[in-house]
Amino acid sequence: MSERSCCGPSAETPAPAASCCCGASPRREDYTYGPAPYLTGEVQTPAGPVPRLSTQLTRADRLGAWRMRWSIGRDDYRVQPGLYALGAPDPHSPVLVTANYKLTVDALRSALPGLDAWVLVVDTVGINVWCAAGKGTFSAEEVARVVEVSGLAEVVAHRRLVLPQLAAPGVAAHRVKEACGFRVTYGPVRASDIPRFLDEGMKADAEMRTVSFDFEERLVLAPAEVNYLWDRRLLLAYAGVIAVSSIDRDGISLRRGLRRGLPVIGGAGLAVLAGGGITPLLLPWLPGRAFALKGAAAGAGVALAADAALRGRLTPGARLTLLAGVPALASYAAMNFTGSSPITSPSGVQQEMRRALPLQMAGAALAVGGWLASRLGR
Repeated sequence: MSERSCCGPSAETPAPAASCCCGASPRREDYTYGPAPYLTGEVQTPAGPVPRLSTQLTRADRLGAWRMRWSIGRDDYRVQPGLYALGAPDPHSPVLVTANYKLTVDALRSALPGLDAWVLVVDTVGINVWCAAGKGTFSAEEVARVVEVSGLAEVVAHRRLVLPQLAAPGVAAHRVKEACGFRVTYGPVRASDIPRFLDEGMKADAEMRTVSFDFEERLVLAPAEVNYLWDRRLLLAYAGVIAVSSIDRDGISLRRGLRRGLPVIGGAGLAVLAGGGITPLLLPWLPGRAFALKGAAAGAGVALAADAALRGRLTPGARLTLLAGVPALASYAAMNFTGSSPITSPSGVQQEMRRALPLQMAGAALAVGGWLASRLGR
């Protein structure tokens, strides 16, 4: 029932109650919701009219999904929290709970054509289910709040909510029951399994509980990691490299800065591609369990390939920059993908960072030393 966007599992194992690492928890704030072309009419209820969700994705929906995959406008892709209808639900229809990240809502509604159900969208500040559960924005308190605000108790005759399995790390079922009187049942991992889950009396088998993360699923997430190529901090670093490279005893030369700086920038680009692109795609086959090690291995492979292609044209200092800097930066970039695996946990990620960061900093220091040595040798 969730759409993995910044976070998702990486092994075919039942998803545990683990948090993902998607940054600091955001603060809820006033937000202006725009037009909602994905709504098609209303359903009349004792609590008032409830908007109906379309189950058909439009070209605009698919374009929006593509933008989100590249992290373009990522913080501005939300559905207004509240109660919605799928098909023509009645008081006995199930209530499916999800996050207000539009990519998540789109994944849910498009997977359930022909199903009559209520959809309760909670305010997760535009974050997908698993990440929101880890951050605390998909919580028992928020679920209970939206139940009360929407008047759900007046709409349905039962008192059961079906939550995404991946919301479990953030939602204590007993606290929902205490706060609003509704019992929580955790549904399957994939929205496409919901009809079978409902038909089988809200019972999930092992297949429904199993989290897969195959090549295609990893490929979908890779663009968000490669997006760091034009991250603002890296762009500033690129500018700094060119500025420093342009300075010499005879003054400042932009041409010289580009000649000396562009290879360094190219190496940084190779590192981000290795850590953010190659590492996710080759995740099961790269050595080790730590993402930092997997990224370093991918970066080392890319660096050795580049060195072989440029052999004879690099100074010793430039070679040191390439062979030390690319694996170090690739290792750091790969750690951004830790939130995509259920084998990680906050404590595990912290432990990995404590071990990896000193080595990454040492590699970066060697790379800077090689770059300075190559400059002095010219």
